[in-house]
Amino acid sequence: MANRPRVVATDLDGTLLRSDGSLSPRTREAIAAAEAAGIPTLFVTGRPPRLLDELADAVGGHGIAICGNGAFVYDVSARTVVTSRGHDTELMAAVVADLRAAVPGIAFAVERADGMGRELGFMPARDTPDDRAIGTFEEISTTPVGKLLARVPGAEPDDFLRKVMAVVDGRAELAFSGIVGLAEMTGQGITKASGLAAWCAEHGIDAAEVWACGDMPNDLPMLAWAGRSYAVANAHPDVHAAATDVIASNDDDAVAQLLESLL
Repeated sequence: MANRPRVVATDLDGTLLRSDGSLSPRTREAIAAAEAAGIPTLFVTGRPPRLLDELADAVGGHGIAICGNGAFVYDVSARTVVTSRGHDTELMAAVVADLRAAVPGIAFAVERADGMGRELGFMPARDTPDDRAIGTFEEISTTPVGKLLARVPGAEPDDFLRKVMAVVDGRAELAFSGIVGLAEMTGQGITKASGLAAWCAEHGIDAAEVWACGDMPNDLPMLAWAGRSYAVANAHPDVHAAATDVIASNDDDAVAQLLESLL
């Protein structure tokens, strides 16, 4: 028992979910069995709240997912954002203005507790019924923004992210979750690690008692914070270099195998 974690925190896309976005029956069963044995699984994802409802039956008895790269704590079962940590309004406006000046053709979208808003020129990675709020940046950011998104159609992805990073310059947290050509920005100090740490503190769980699983650079803060970290076989090279352990691929139900090993 001393070698078992008190919670397993896992990314979703590319880690817990298979490449087609599905949650395998084996993984679903492993999550339930681990929770029954006293080891809950906590989803910590870059997805916004609106893209988590399909996993409500797998989220576990606690009902919670940390999402938006740490910006939101979402009660998936109740369809309710419990807490939201957003961008400072003035600082975000300055970042947006500076990015417009530095990166011609850039377009923005926002993820808020009440859904997504986007400028007309911003094409979302996936269409959902919630992709309805379209307007100027001022119109789509009238409520607190958890995650700021930016892209330029046709831009070279690595060059685009380098330009965004140079402009942001510590005024926001820039993350890469694997969606090519998309810059994802949360407020200063808001990462998967900060969201996970806050949840664990509320439940009296130390970092040393947490095992974390991930595949992309936006997982790096969480993997560094947790007592033990696991990179799936298909993970980004930076994640492989940072993790304490490497497990099977997402398509081979790596997290399920890890949970089963605890039982």
